[in-house]
Amino acid sequence: MGPWNGMGTGMGWAWLWGLLVIVGVIVLAVVLVRLLVGGTGSRTDSGALDRSDHSGVGPGSRRAEEILAERYARGEIDTAEYEERRRRLQGG
Repeated sequence: MGPWNGMGTGMGWAWLWGLLVIVGVIVLAVVLVRLLVGGTGSRTDSGALDRSDHSGVGPGSRRAEEILAERYARGEIDTAEYEERRRRLQGG
């Protein structure tokens, strides 16, 4: 028998299965993190995720107003921009 004791052909595929398991674990981890963090959202100018629905109705709109108020309080936007965006969120 050779140096692999008859396992030469089986060992050739072992690295592929190992690689597939590693890739699967990474993909699963990414999916779980995205689900736990809250899914997808677009990035705002400040780099924060903006998950509001921009419809002016529902909890997404309320959260968007909270984020807008936080940005105004931190000084990221001025009064005119705050008022304009708040008016848009309220559907006006």
